[in-house]
Amino acid sequence: MLVSAKEMLEKARDGKYAVGQFNINNLEWTKAVLQAAQELNSPVILGVSEGAGKYMTGYKTVSAMVKAMIEEMNITVPVALHLDHGTYDGCYKCIEAGFSSIMFDGSHYPIEENVEKTTELVKVCKEKGMSIEAEVGSIGGEEDGVVGMGECADPNECKQVADLGVTMLAAGIGNIHGKYPADWAGLSFETLAAIKDKVGDMPLVLHGGTGIPEDQIKKAISLGVAKINVNTECQLTFAEGTRKYIEAGKDLVGKGFDPRKLLAPGTEAIKATVKEKMELFGSVGKA
Repeated sequence: MLVSAKEMLEKARDGKYAVGQFNINNLEWTKAVLQAAQELNSPVILGVSEGAGKYMTGYKTVSAMVKAMIEEMNITVPVALHLDHGTYDGCYKCIEAGFSSIMFDGSHYPIEENVEKTTELVKVCKEKGMSIEAEVGSIGGEEDGVVGMGECADPNECKQVADLGVTMLAAGIGNIHGKYPADWAGLSFETLAAIKDKVGDMPLVLHGGTGIPEDQIKKAISLGVAKINVNTECQLTFAEGTRKYIEAGKDLVGKGFDPRKLLAPGTEAIKATVKEKMELFGSVGKA
């Protein structure tokens, strides 16, 4: 059974740890994340970008697959299925498909339009018992065609959006999607502290969790971050595990081709990465 992310994030905020959002792209990734969460007794958020949703043939397919896997695998930890960086139209499609959480990324709109659309979606999500994430100040880098320069959010605009009744708020604090460049200046804790001061108990979200040093992750959690997104690191470990298997020539010559064996090393690599992040975020045993 899928749940809203509201309760798990409020518990994380109060307990000074963060729940991991791990983006999924296929059955193998989903299985790895769910297994890791169950084995570590950790709540988890499955993130689905619009590109990944399209790749998996649509949000209804994703929703049905995840719900069935939770049942078949006897998953008992809290699991939220969350649209990542959703468009206005994408949010409604995921609401219809049975997701338990959405992110409306209105950061590229003027603040007035961001507020208007977020207000509408907050009302719909509350009626359906779903959680909703909003964004102020775009996250740097590119993810599924969503490009941001990594501006730091305006704390006053953060308060304006937080006051609309969203469940969680993603605010740009110098973080980026993808790999961090060598000359990256690090997270702006001054901005994060100012945002926290304005929004109070609102659980905050840190996107671009891959590559941020551990000490900065822990400091961000101490300043109100209750959800951390990880995608790139899972992509890299999956690709590396699969590449090594192919280079070793296992099961590829003379024995036929078994995709289950081909994908297994990468899947195990994702599972290990998810466990490592859950331990860093402090969510182990918090289900």
